[in-house]
Amino acid sequence: MAKRALAIHGGAGTILKSRMTPALEAQYHNGLEDSLRDGWAILKNGGSALDAVEAAVRTLEDFPLFNAGRGSVFTHEGKQEMDASIMDGKTLKAGAVAFVRGIKNPVSLARCVMEHTEHVLLAGEGANQFAEHLGLETEKDEYFFTEHRWLQLQEAISEGCTRLDHSMKAKPIGTVGAVACDVDGNLAAATSTGGMTNKKFGRIGDTPVVGLGNYADETCAVSCTGHGEYFMRAVAAFDVSARMKYKQIGLREASFETIGRLTSLGGEGGMIAVDSQGNLSLPFNSEGMYRAYISEGGETEVLIYA
Repeated sequence: MAKRALAIHGGAGTILKSRMTPALEAQYHNGLEDSLRDGWAILKNGGSALDAVEAAVRTLEDFPLFNAGRGSVFTHEGKQEMDASIMDGKTLKAGAVAFVRGIKNPVSLARCVMEHTEHVLLAGEGANQFAEHLGLETEKDEYFFTEHRWLQLQEAISEGCTRLDHSMKAKPIGTVGAVACDVDGNLAAATSTGGMTNKKFGRIGDTPVVGLGNYADETCAVSCTGHGEYFMRAVAAFDVSARMKYKQIGLREASFETIGRLTSLGGEGGMIAVDSQGNLSLPFNSEGMYRAYISEGGETEVLIYA
Protein backbone atom coordinates (compact mmCIF):
# COMPACT_ATOMS: atom_id res chain seq x y z
CA MET A 1 0.00 0.00 0.00
CA ALA A 2 1.41 3.37 -1.06
CA LYS A 3 1.74 6.35 1.22
CA ARG A 4 -1.05 8.76 0.28
CA ALA A 5 -0.09 12.38 -0.23
CA LEU A 6 -1.52 15.59 -1.63
CA ALA A 7 0.07 18.95 -2.41
CA ILE A 8 -1.51 22.10 -3.80
CA HIS A 9 -0.32 25.53 -4.91
CA GLY A 10 -1.89 28.91 -5.56
CA GLY A 11 0.92 30.60 -7.45
CA ALA A 12 4.52 31.72 -6.98
CA GLY A 13 6.16 35.12 -7.25
CA THR A 14 7.01 38.26 -5.32
CA ILE A 15 5.11 37.41 -2.16
CA LEU A 16 6.41 39.46 0.74
CA LYS A 17 5.19 39.37 4.33
CA SER A 18 5.81 43.11 4.55
CA ARG A 19 3.09 43.67 1.95
CA MET A 20 0.60 41.26 3.51
CA THR A 21 -2.00 42.23 6.10
CA PRO A 22 -2.94 39.64 8.74
CA ALA A 23 -6.51 39.56 7.42
CA LEU A 24 -5.41 38.91 3.84
CA GLU A 25 -2.91 36.27 4.91
CA ALA A 26 -5.69 34.52 6.83
CA GLN A 27 -7.85 34.51 3.70
CA TYR A 28 -5.10 32.84 1.69
CA HIS A 29 -4.55 30.27 4.42
CA ASN A 30 -8.27 29.49 4.48
CA GLY A 31 -8.40 29.10 0.72
CA LEU A 32 -5.49 26.67 0.71
CA GLU A 33 -6.82 24.75 3.70
CA ASP A 34 -10.25 24.35 2.07
CA SER A 35 -8.66 22.93 -1.08
CA LEU A 36 -6.43 20.58 0.89
CA ARG A 37 -9.39 19.36 2.93
CA ASP A 38 -11.53 18.63 -0.13
CA GLY A 39 -8.78 16.72 -1.92
CA TRP A 40 -7.67 14.80 1.16
CA ALA A 41 -11.22 13.71 1.98
CA ILE A 42 -11.19 11.71 -1.25
CA LEU A 43 -7.75 10.14 -0.69
CA LYS A 44 -8.50 9.36 2.95
CA ASN A 45 -11.58 7.37 1.94
CA GLY A 46 -9.67 5.32 -0.63
CA GLY A 47 -10.52 7.49 -3.63
CA SER A 48 -8.34 8.01 -6.67
CA ALA A 49 -5.58 10.55 -7.12
CA LEU A 50 -7.42 11.80 -10.21
CA ASP A 51 -10.58 12.57 -8.25
CA ALA A 52 -8.53 14.21 -5.50
CA VAL A 53 -6.66 16.65 -7.74
CA GLU A 54 -9.82 17.63 -9.58
CA ALA A 55 -11.63 18.32 -6.30
CA ALA A 56 -8.72 20.30 -4.88
CA VAL A 57 -8.36 22.46 -7.99
CA ARG A 58 -12.11 23.06 -8.24
CA THR A 59 -11.99 24.53 -4.74
CA LEU A 60 -9.07 26.77 -5.72
CA GLU A 61 -10.95 27.86 -8.86
CA ASP A 62 -13.91 28.88 -6.69
CA PHE A 63 -11.70 31.02 -4.44
CA PRO A 64 -11.63 34.60 -5.83
CA LEU A 65 -8.12 35.54 -4.66
CA PHE A 66 -6.33 33.00 -6.87
CA ASN A 67 -5.81 33.46 -10.61
CA ALA A 68 -8.03 30.64 -11.88
CA GLY A 69 -11.75 30.19 -12.34
CA ARG A 70 -13.61 32.90 -10.44
CA GLY A 71 -10.46 34.91 -9.68
CA SER A 72 -9.05 34.91 -13.22
CA VAL A 73 -7.31 38.04 -14.43
CA PHE A 74 -8.57 40.22 -17.29
CA THR A 75 -7.29 40.14 -20.86
CA HIS A 76 -6.65 43.37 -22.78
CA GLU A 77 -10.28 43.23 -23.96
CA GLY A 78 -11.53 43.07 -20.37
CA LYS A 79 -12.50 39.40 -20.47
CA GLN A 80 -11.38 36.21 -18.78
CA GLU A 81 -9.80 33.46 -20.87
CA MET A 82 -9.02 30.38 -18.81
CA ASP A 83 -6.77 27.36 -19.34
CA ALA A 84 -6.62 24.07 -17.45
CA SER A 85 -5.27 20.55 -17.72
CA ILE A 86 -5.44 17.24 -15.89
CA MET A 87 -3.48 14.01 -16.29
CA ASP A 88 -3.80 10.46 -14.99
CA GLY A 89 -0.36 8.97 -14.33
CA LYS A 90 -1.64 5.39 -14.42
CA THR A 91 -2.99 5.55 -17.98
CA LEU A 92 -1.11 8.60 -19.33
CA LYS A 93 -4.47 9.95 -20.42
CA ALA A 94 -4.74 13.73 -20.32
CA GLY A 95 -7.23 16.45 -21.08
CA ALA A 96 -6.82 20.20 -21.44
CA VAL A 97 -8.67 23.35 -22.47
CA ALA A 98 -7.52 26.82 -23.48
CA PHE A 99 -9.29 30.15 -24.07
CA VAL A 100 -12.50 29.00 -22.39
CA ARG A 101 -14.94 31.62 -21.15
CA GLY A 102 -17.74 31.45 -18.63
CA ILE A 103 -16.86 27.94 -17.42
CA LYS A 104 -17.09 27.85 -13.62
CA ASN A 105 -14.55 25.02 -13.25
CA PRO A 106 -12.24 24.67 -16.25
CA VAL A 107 -10.42 21.72 -14.63
CA SER A 108 -13.60 19.65 -14.85
CA LEU A 109 -13.99 20.53 -18.52
CA ALA A 110 -10.39 19.39 -19.04
CA ARG A 111 -11.26 16.07 -17.43
CA CYS A 112 -14.27 15.72 -19.74
CA VAL A 113 -11.98 16.23 -22.72
CA MET A 114 -9.84 13.38 -21.38
CA GLU A 115 -12.71 11.01 -20.68
CA HIS A 116 -15.28 11.81 -23.38
CA THR A 117 -13.22 12.60 -26.49
CA GLU A 118 -10.29 11.13 -28.37
CA HIS A 119 -8.46 14.44 -28.06
CA VAL A 120 -6.16 16.01 -25.49
CA LEU A 121 -6.60 19.77 -25.99
CA LEU A 122 -9.65 21.78 -27.02
CA ALA A 123 -9.55 25.56 -27.33
CA GLY A 124 -11.76 28.59 -27.66
CA GLU A 125 -15.30 28.45 -28.98
CA GLY A 126 -15.04 24.74 -29.72
CA ALA A 127 -14.17 23.98 -26.11
CA ASN A 128 -17.09 26.12 -24.94
CA GLN A 129 -19.44 24.32 -27.35
CA PHE A 130 -18.24 20.99 -25.96
CA ALA A 131 -18.94 22.21 -22.41
CA GLU A 132 -22.44 23.28 -23.47
CA HIS A 133 -23.03 19.89 -25.06
CA LEU A 134 -22.13 18.19 -21.77
CA GLY A 135 -24.17 20.61 -19.67
CA LEU A 136 -21.23 21.78 -17.57
CA GLU A 137 -21.90 24.59 -15.12
CA THR A 138 -21.34 28.07 -16.50
CA GLU A 139 -21.45 31.54 -15.00
CA LYS A 140 -22.09 35.03 -16.38
CA ASP A 141 -19.31 37.61 -16.65
CA GLU A 142 -20.36 39.18 -13.34
CA TYR A 143 -19.32 36.04 -11.48
CA PHE A 144 -15.73 36.43 -12.67
CA PHE A 145 -15.48 40.17 -11.99
CA THR A 146 -13.32 41.12 -9.03
CA GLU A 147 -12.32 44.71 -8.39
CA HIS A 148 -8.66 44.06 -7.68
CA ARG A 149 -8.33 42.21 -10.99
CA TRP A 150 -9.93 45.13 -12.81
CA LEU A 151 -7.52 47.57 -11.17
CA GLN A 152 -4.60 45.33 -12.19
CA LEU A 153 -5.77 45.53 -15.79
CA GLN A 154 -6.02 49.32 -15.73
CA GLU A 155 -2.50 49.57 -14.31
CA ALA A 156 -1.11 47.18 -16.93
CA ILE A 157 -2.85 49.05 -19.76
CA SER A 158 -1.50 52.39 -18.53
CA GLU A 159 2.02 50.93 -18.49
CA GLY A 160 1.55 49.24 -21.87
CA CYS A 161 2.57 45.78 -20.71
CA THR A 162 1.31 42.31 -19.93
CA ARG A 163 1.92 41.10 -16.42
CA LEU A 164 2.07 37.92 -14.48
CA ASP A 165 -0.51 38.27 -11.76
CA HIS A 166 2.02 37.45 -9.05
CA SER A 167 4.38 40.20 -10.24
CA MET A 168 1.94 42.92 -9.22
CA LYS A 169 2.52 45.22 -6.27
CA ALA A 170 -0.43 43.69 -4.45
CA LYS A 171 -2.39 40.44 -4.54
CA PRO A 172 0.72 38.53 -5.77
CA ILE A 173 -0.84 35.28 -6.94
CA GLY A 174 -1.08 33.08 -10.03
CA THR A 175 -1.79 29.64 -11.42
CA VAL A 176 -3.31 26.97 -9.15
CA GLY A 177 -2.65 23.24 -9.11
CA ALA A 178 -2.67 19.94 -7.25
CA VAL A 179 -0.75 16.65 -7.31
CA ALA A 180 -1.66 13.45 -5.49
CA CYS A 181 -0.65 9.88 -4.79
CA ASP A 182 -3.47 7.52 -3.82
CA VAL A 183 -3.54 4.34 -1.75
CA ASP A 184 -2.65 2.24 -4.82
CA GLY A 185 0.35 4.39 -5.71
CA ASN A 186 -1.38 5.96 -8.69
CA LEU A 187 -0.49 9.58 -9.45
CA ALA A 188 -2.35 12.53 -10.96
CA ALA A 189 -1.82 16.24 -11.56
CA ALA A 190 -4.14 19.13 -12.37
CA THR A 191 -3.41 22.80 -13.11
CA SER A 192 -5.65 25.78 -13.85
CA THR A 193 -5.02 29.45 -14.65
CA GLY A 194 -6.48 32.73 -15.82
CA GLY A 195 -3.26 33.58 -17.65
CA MET A 196 -1.63 37.03 -17.71
CA THR A 197 -3.17 40.41 -17.02
CA ASN A 198 -3.64 42.46 -20.22
CA LYS A 199 -2.62 39.54 -22.46
CA LYS A 200 -3.18 39.94 -26.21
CA PHE A 201 -2.86 38.04 -29.48
CA GLY A 202 -4.14 34.68 -28.26
CA ARG A 203 -1.27 33.95 -25.89
CA ILE A 204 -1.26 30.45 -24.38
CA GLY A 205 1.09 29.54 -21.56
CA ASP A 206 2.36 26.27 -20.17
CA THR A 207 -0.70 25.23 -18.15
CA PRO A 208 -2.78 23.45 -20.84
CA VAL A 209 0.14 21.79 -22.62
CA VAL A 210 1.01 18.28 -21.45
CA GLY A 211 4.57 18.01 -20.15
CA LEU A 212 5.13 21.74 -19.81
CA GLY A 213 3.06 23.02 -16.89
CA ASN A 214 1.34 19.77 -15.93
CA TYR A 215 2.38 16.11 -16.12
CA ALA A 216 1.84 12.75 -14.46
CA ASP A 217 3.12 9.25 -15.16
CA GLU A 218 4.08 6.21 -13.08
CA THR A 219 7.13 8.05 -11.71
CA CYS A 220 5.80 11.38 -10.50
CA ALA A 221 3.09 14.02 -10.86
CA VAL A 222 3.99 17.70 -11.31
CA SER A 223 2.09 21.00 -11.43
CA CYS A 224 3.96 24.21 -12.25
CA THR A 225 3.39 27.90 -11.63
CA GLY A 226 5.26 31.00 -12.73
CA HIS A 227 6.31 32.66 -15.98
CA GLY A 228 4.89 30.12 -18.40
CA GLU A 229 7.14 30.87 -21.36
CA TYR A 230 10.18 29.67 -19.40
CA PHE A 231 8.42 26.52 -18.21
CA MET A 232 7.54 25.84 -21.85
CA ARG A 233 11.14 26.19 -23.00
CA ALA A 234 12.34 23.95 -20.19
CA VAL A 235 9.57 21.34 -20.71
CA ALA A 236 9.57 21.65 -16.96
CA ALA A 237 6.89 19.25 -15.74
CA PHE A 238 8.13 16.32 -17.83
CA ASP A 239 11.74 17.23 -17.10
CA VAL A 240 11.29 16.13 -13.47
CA SER A 241 10.09 12.67 -14.55
CA ALA A 242 12.87 12.37 -17.14
CA ARG A 243 15.56 13.19 -14.60
CA MET A 244 14.17 10.61 -12.18
CA LYS A 245 14.07 7.91 -14.85
CA TYR A 246 17.25 8.52 -16.77
CA LYS A 247 19.51 9.79 -13.98
CA GLN A 248 18.04 7.38 -11.42
CA ILE A 249 17.65 10.11 -8.82
CA GLY A 250 14.89 10.89 -6.33
CA LEU A 251 12.00 13.32 -6.60
CA ARG A 252 13.50 16.07 -4.49
CA GLU A 253 16.81 16.15 -6.34
CA ALA A 254 15.13 15.99 -9.74
CA SER A 255 12.62 18.76 -9.01
CA PHE A 256 15.26 21.07 -7.58
CA GLU A 257 17.46 20.45 -10.63
CA THR A 258 14.56 21.41 -12.89
CA ILE A 259 13.99 24.65 -10.98
CA GLY A 260 17.73 25.27 -11.17
CA ARG A 261 17.57 24.93 -14.95
CA LEU A 262 14.59 27.29 -15.02
CA THR A 263 16.62 29.81 -13.04
CA SER A 264 19.52 29.57 -15.49
CA LEU A 265 17.11 30.42 -18.31
CA GLY A 266 15.97 33.52 -16.45
CA GLY A 267 12.58 32.15 -15.42
CA GLU A 268 10.77 32.59 -12.14
CA GLY A 269 8.31 30.26 -10.45
CA GLY A 270 7.92 26.93 -8.74
CA MET A 271 6.26 23.55 -8.79
CA ILE A 272 4.71 20.89 -6.60
CA ALA A 273 5.55 17.23 -7.17
CA VAL A 274 4.80 13.81 -5.69
CA ASP A 275 6.20 10.35 -6.49
CA SER A 276 4.59 6.90 -6.32
CA GLN A 277 5.81 6.41 -2.73
CA GLY A 278 4.04 9.53 -1.54
CA ASN A 279 7.18 11.64 -1.25
CA LEU A 280 6.59 15.34 -1.84
CA SER A 281 8.73 18.20 -3.14
CA LEU A 282 7.73 21.88 -3.48
CA PRO A 283 10.70 23.84 -4.90
CA PHE A 284 10.59 27.44 -6.16
CA ASN A 285 13.02 30.27 -6.92
CA SER A 286 10.75 33.24 -6.18
CA GLU A 287 10.08 35.26 -3.02
CA GLY A 288 7.25 32.93 -2.10
CA MET A 289 4.71 30.35 -3.27
CA TYR A 290 1.23 29.75 -1.93
CA ARG A 291 1.41 26.04 -1.09
CA ALA A 292 0.13 23.37 1.23
CA TYR A 293 0.49 19.62 1.65
CA ILE A 294 -0.73 16.67 3.67
CA SER A 295 0.75 13.17 3.85
CA GLU A 296 -0.21 9.72 5.12
CA GLY A 297 0.90 10.36 8.68
CA GLY A 298 -1.35 13.39 8.89
CA GLU A 299 1.48 15.88 8.59
CA THR A 300 -0.07 19.08 7.22
CA GLU A 301 1.49 22.42 6.45
CA VAL A 302 0.25 25.62 4.79
CA LEU A 303 3.02 27.97 3.65
CA ILE A 304 3.35 31.25 1.76
CA TYR A 305 6.82 32.76 2.09
CA ALA A 306 10.24 31.46 1.15
